[in-house]
Amino acid sequence: MNGLLVRIGIDAAFGRWNAPVDMDSREFVYVPIPESEELASDLERGYGEIIPKLVRFSEKRGKDIDRDLRFPRDLYNQNMHLDPDFDFLTYGDVGTSRGSEITYMKEGDIIAFYCSLRPIDQTLNRLVYALIGLYVVEEVVWALEVPQSLWKENAHTRRQHIRDVDVIVRAKPSVSGRLKKCIPIGEWRNRSYRVRNDLLDAWGGLSVKDGFIQRSAVPPRLKKPEKFYYWFQKQNVPIIQKNNCI
Repeated sequence: MNGLLVRIGIDAAFGRWNAPVDMDSREFVYVPIPESEELASDLERGYGEIIPKLVRFSEKRGKDIDRDLRFPRDLYNQNMHLDPDFDFLTYGDVGTSRGSEITYMKEGDIIAFYCSLRPIDQTLNRLVYALIGLYVVEEVVWALEVPQSLWKENAHTRRQHIRDVDVIVRAKPSVSGRLKKCIPIGEWRNRSYRVRNDLLDAWGGLSVKDGFIQRSAVPPRLKKPEKFYYWFQKQNVPIIQKNNCI
């Protein structure tokens, strides 16, 4: 088995914002990064479909999306790079650079998705680095090989010009998807965000030095993915095939 830890979701570098999390319930809103390429006109996915979910999440907790969450106004009319797309259990990446290891993945390998979330409780100053999804790989294909009938299922095939370097992962249903509740994994240590030491032990280690997860050009590799997956299953967090269920 092979396993990767892949960072996703809007953050300070890509979108200048962090999606909210309620640390009491560990519920969160999955908000993708902005799209950098032109999308086919009939396949556009805008932040407008995320706004109602953010509003419901906020109002349920007595917060306001503008005053408290400070959602960037300039994103309202932009497209989002909805990747991974948990509705369709797909994930796309650049197979010649950042996602090069993904091109070698096979059925049964795993990809664990994490992101940096901002606690809706404003007394908590640190970001929350947490797992929000997991895929058990079914197949990996080049984006150009995806039939047009399936272009709507991933951000990389929604683009006007599909690149020959892009690769698409399809995950196994029932065991893959978005987590209903996030699993916090990070802490502030040695002047950056890193996976907690107790989790590094439980997982069998990562390919990056001292569990560094704040930013990486190449996704960290799980040294012992079987051990990680055993730990993950023990967390008993429901997995759903849906981008957001709010």
